[in-house]
Amino acid sequence: MKRTPEPEELMDEADQALAYAEADFSASNELFVELFAQAQGNEFKGRMLDLGCGPADIPLRFARRYPQARIDALDGAPAMLELARQAIANEHLGSRIQLHCQYLPATNLQREYDAVVSNSLLHHLKDPLDLWRSIGACILPGGRVLVMDLLRPESPEQADALVAEYAQDAPEVLRRDFHASLHAAYTLDEIREQLRASGLAHLETAQVSDRHLAVSGQMP
Repeated sequence: MKRTPEPEELMDEADQALAYAEADFSASNELFVELFAQAQGNEFKGRMLDLGCGPADIPLRFARRYPQARIDALDGAPAMLELARQAIANEHLGSRIQLHCQYLPATNLQREYDAVVSNSLLHHLKDPLDLWRSIGACILPGGRVLVMDLLRPESPEQADALVAEYAQDAPEVLRRDFHASLHAAYTLDEIREQLRASGLAHLETAQVSDRHLAVSGQMP
């Protein structure tokens, strides 16, 4: 199936952000955290950057899993970040999770992170290299990378089947966005070419579910 870019890069409509925050992404988000834990182990005490944090479910999961971690969470959508602030305040984790409103490429990021993670951001970007270059610019030597995103189906029929299986009872805005995201997602080979172009070819790329791929590894 040929890739169709999404019409909008940001999910910043109020109803869209709220529907996303209220949706049950626990299975895929927990898979993301478990993939990190399988590679990292039970201890992580450094600084983590989450690119495209949305309503902050991922940073919250990492903060619970790794009590000594400090997390910077970046997103370009103010509506998402407002929901993230509420969620972080509800768990009294504001001292450990800092939110930043910024687009990629984030030119002011410093090379100071022991881990950089991103879940379901890549397919939204107009230029996918913005993500990989941002990671390369801000991660420390030996730092851990984990990026998970949707995997583009082989046909429109497969995309429709995934929407029916995973979003049948979701609000219309989520069904619409999920369908568009599947069409905007990349294949494994396309991701590997992006990594080569960004100097990150040493990272491993694999399919990790019927609809997700993951890029992981450590920096030299």
